[in-house]
Amino acid sequence: MDTTEALAVGPLASVSAADRAYAYIKGEILARRFAPHDLLSEGQLAGAVGASRTPVREALLRLQGEGLVRLLPKRGALVLPVTVGEMADVMETRRLVETFAARKVLGRQPSAALGPVLERQLDAMRAAMAAHDVAAYVQADRDFHLAIVAATGNEIITSLYRSLRERQLRMGTVNLLDGTGTNVDPARMRSTLAEHERIRDALRGGRADAVVKAVGAHLDHAESTLARRP
Repeated sequence: MDTTEALAVGPLASVSAADRAYAYIKGEILARRFAPHDLLSEGQLAGAVGASRTPVREALLRLQGEGLVRLLPKRGALVLPVTVGEMADVMETRRLVETFAARKVLGRQPSAALGPVLERQLDAMRAAMAAHDVAAYVQADRDFHLAIVAATGNEIITSLYRSLRERQLRMGTVNLLDGTGTNVDPARMRSTLAEHERIRDALRGGRADAVVKAVGAHLDHAESTLARRP
């Protein structure tokens, strides 16, 4: 499963070369196939996408605006790492939003629809873990949390949470790596899945304090793991 969202521009034939390049490069960065500090050549990217350098350059300009790359004149584009400060900001925002969401969802007595949505994401995480598909695992992880936030019915907060998407996907991949920062750690995937199951169970139990505790423990573990990654 690709980590990029589908381009809402119609059939593949109608997708511009710049959009194709943008989706390809961004997907490779989010999946860490283009790793932090990698220097990307416009020529190599053009060959991979099957386009000229002009649309590739347009795509790189968009990605530079999103903070994923930095263009280096006559050299290419440098893939930027997620900084320590950025990680801290994202985790702080997630704590505020997800803790609020957990309390409000239980206070609203959410519809029975939320439970099946969370189960689908857990099933997707299990399938991705079995297939060693990190991109699909991270996407299902992110969608699990988004479903809870969306269940608050607060469109502004949900929109804010959606804006964290790219950062969450990048950090989610890093969070699953072993101590070397290069290989996926199956034990980390299993423990993360168990943390999500505990959040699901706490929601089923209907106790706000238990849900907030489960969410907090999950974010604490993620933050401490990210802090140790190279």
